[in-house]
Amino acid sequence: SPGLAGERLCSTEEATAGSGTYTRHGFIFSSLAGCLQRRSEDGGLPVVSVVRDSESQLLPNVGAVVTCKVCSINSRFAKVHILYVGSTPLKSTFRGTIRREDIRATEKDKVEVYKSFRPSDIVLAKVISLGDAQSNYLLSTAENELGVVVARSEAGVQMVPISWCEMQCPRTHTKEFRKVARVQPQFLQT
Repeated sequence: SPGLAGERLCSTEEATAGSGTYTRHGFIFSSLAGCLQRRSEDGGLPVVSVVRDSESQLLPNVGAVVTCKVCSINSRFAKVHILYVGSTPLKSTFRGTIRREDIRATEKDKVEVYKSFRPSDIVLAKVISLGDAQSNYLLSTAENELGVVVARSEAGVQMVPISWCEMQCPRTHTKEFRKVARVQPQFLQT
């Protein structure tokens, strides 16, 4: 079973410290979260090592900035799929919800979901609480840096942000409302 970093594994009399571990005061501790492996050496002590389970992948933690794609919207919230935590792509899909009141920091009562996001928009959001059994994370775009980073117009063209609440289609010059992110360069997913 996956262990935690800093967990005491066994005494140095029972085994030799392998990769992903360290020794202190006669005990072997794991230096990273992962799965414990014991390998028996011929005649000697078994070697214990901790392998970071690539499948026990990064999970969206509270406070993490995630990149997600809007699946559906209604008057109360937007449903999204979380694609990246920071700049690390996720192997499996996590679902998230951006509630109306978490879309922006000011004038929350005037926010309209359909003027903030549209399905298939790519959005930067922050995890504000961990999900329930459906692994449904609650996300916020209330900070200036958060919000829509990529949106396509009705004509299918990637739109250009023209203000914090509007994007424009470069082909048709039609304007559409969005909660636009003031993107910090380190978050741009190319």
